[in-house]
Amino acid sequence: MTGGTTITWYFDTVSPFAWIALPRIEALAARRPVTLAPVVLGAVLAHWGSIGPAELPPKRLHTYRLSQFMAEAAGLPLRYPSRHPFRSLEVQRLLTALCATPAAVRTAFEFIWREGRDASEPQEFAALCGRLGVADYAGLVAAQDAKAALRATTEAATAAGVFGVPTLRIGKEKSWGADALPMAEAYLADPGLFDRGEMARLATIPAAVERKR
Repeated sequence: MTGGTTITWYFDTVSPFAWIALPRIEALAARRPVTLAPVVLGAVLAHWGSIGPAELPPKRLHTYRLSQFMAEAAGLPLRYPSRHPFRSLEVQRLLTALCATPAAVRTAFEFIWREGRDASEPQEFAALCGRLGVADYAGLVAAQDAKAALRATTEAATAAGVFGVPTLRIGKEKSWGADALPMAEAYLADPGLFDRGEMARLATIPAAVERKR
């Protein structure tokens, strides 16, 4: 893997799996430069004509249980806010305006997923802004043109083939989900991983049937 390969982590704070992935992303960032990129999951899903797991009634509780299980297995505190899915757009704009610094990203995730606070509630969002040292959210977002910047990042993500969050992009390769991080780390250690044997054949398999959309 050449030193010039870019690594980007696309996330939305609405995702508990992004919180579960965060420690490994931080560990990776301690070894290699990683860009933290807030995106709007709803827009990503709309682009591909899909829905989130919490939007499919039979899948919702399973998803919640799985994320809780994964977090506890990793020794990571996780507490769901009182409502989910919740509107995360303002948090994503806030992080974009703050240049998605590692400290700001961690603070936001801890607020939502460690403390279980619903940042879509005005009072709670104000508390998050205060914790991040932001006295004038609207002014900051306007000054940084964060709305346009977040939209551009989201559009760039879908153009690169990102279809969900969290997604770690290493060069042109993408790994979706907290459970895919071991594969991403293996690829970092061995850039030829996907070019050999059955891994290589996977990219050539055609679809035999497609459902109507």
